[in-house]
This record gives sequence, C-alpha cells and structure tokens, in this order.
Amino acid sequence: MHNIYLSAILALISAATMAAGTVWRHRIMRAGTSPLRSMRRPAWWASMGVAFLAYGFQAAALAFGSLLVVQPVLALSLMLTLLFSAHEEHRRMHPEEACWGALLTMSVAGVVLLGRPLPGAREPLAWEWAIVVSSAVAVVAGAFAFAYRRPTATQSLTYGITCGALFGYQALFSKVAVDDFVSGGIMGLLTSWQLWAMLLAATAGTIVQQYAFAAGNLGTSLPAAKVVEPIVAFALGIFLLGETFRVTSGAGWAATGASISIMLISAAMLTRASVR
Repeated sequence: MHNIYLSAILALISAATMAAGTVWRHRIMRAGTSPLRSMRRPAWWASMGVAFLAYGFQAAALAFGSLLVVQPVLALSLMLTLLFSAHEEHRRMHPEEACWGALLTMSVAGVVLLGRPLPGAREPLAWEWAIVVSSAVAVVAGAFAFAYRRPTATQSLTYGITCGALFGYQALFSKVAVDDFVSGGIMGLLTSWQLWAMLLAATAGTIVQQYAFAAGNLGTSLPAAKVVEPIVAFALGIFLLGETFRVTSGAGWAATGASISIMLISAAMLTRASVR
C-alpha cells in the first residue's frame, strides 16, 4: 500500500484541518478565564472533534507512507495556523512570515521528493517499547514540574516543547496501529495496544497544548511544538521502526539533510517572525 504521493496529500489535508482546529481552540482559550473552565465549553469539545478528524487524516496518510513522509508535511500546519490566525484576526501575514512560510513549504517538498522515504520493516522489542512509554511519561511529568511557578513565557515554551514531543510519540503509535489495521483488520486494530497509546498521547498532547495557549502567545508555543514534533517522530521512526530514505549517493544525502535542516530552521525563524 506504499504510495508516497497519496500519503503526502492526506498529510496535507491533516495539516490544514489541524491548523483550523488549533486556531479555534486558541480563540476559545483566550476568551476563557482558565484552561479547565474553557474545556467545559461545548465549543471546545467541537474543536476537539476537528482535532481528532485531523488525526484521522494523519492515520490515513500513515497507511500509505512512513513517518518520514507524513511528519514533514504535517510541519506545514505551522504556516497554515499562522495564515488562518491572520485571517481570523482580519489582518495579513507579515512579509517575513510569508517568506519563511514559503521556504518551509519548499524544504518540506525537498524532504519528500529528494529523500523518497521508505517504510520500515523492523519489529521493536518489548523492552524498547517500555523505554518509549516511560520516556513519554517522564517528559510530561518533568515539564509540569519545571514549568511550575515559572514566568509565563517559560511556561509557554516548555508546554509547547512537551506538546510537540507528545505528538511525536503519538505519530509513532499511530503508524504501528495503522499497520496493525492494514494487516489484521478491525480486530488487529482493536487488539493493538498502540491504538490506545495513540489516543492517550493525542489527548495528553492536546491538553498540554491548552496550557501552552493559556500561558502565552500562540506564536511562542505552537512553533516550538512544530519543531520538536518532527524531530521526535523522525528519531523514533528511524531507530525504532527502521525507516530510511531512498538515497544512494553522497549528494543525495547532502540534499536531503539540507532540506531537513532548512525545514527546521525555517520553522524556527517563522517562530521569531510571528512573535515580533
């Protein structure tokens, strides 16, 4: 079922849906007095439905491609979020934002088209999964312990990084759960513990995201999350699942590595541009 182009299209739809839901939830959080009170509003739950719809498109993309395909395309949700946020606030994107957004788009295309990612065939061992799960729990606990009584800017950045890491873990669990569905049907999916880990990671990531939104500017926490998410997903996909790029020459590896570096740098610079 490997189809890099269909996977990229589905991932792009997921990125757009994710961006729309993120802007909606941010508006709800700004209108509320606290994260927990905002979460009680029906509109917040409706926005959560949009978020899970985005996860559905992401899962469909993972059925046809590897994490190395899907995660770079999902990074475009950063640019789309800033674009939708500008539209919601009845303003234009700043020229610098548009410039870095265009560079981000081109670098993502470079990762997919030049790297031509391949799915992995490695079966992780039980002790490796134990390390992955325990590290995810440690990340969340450590973030809340560190952010406690810190300045709001520090809280926003910490929660944003944690959110990105959780969504990186969620992408890994999604990939394995989708593969279980493809090979074993609905029973294969329902008996896959990674399905429930995916739902837990997605929910935890979204809740942490709400704390990030409440702590500071959207342009502080969200870009941090979008930079960390592909790094975590890439690392887990390569080292745990055995995914790789279909590159055979030194020049090809240099071009792919440059595209990944530019993707991360442009996302970081888009962060700086958005908070000025």
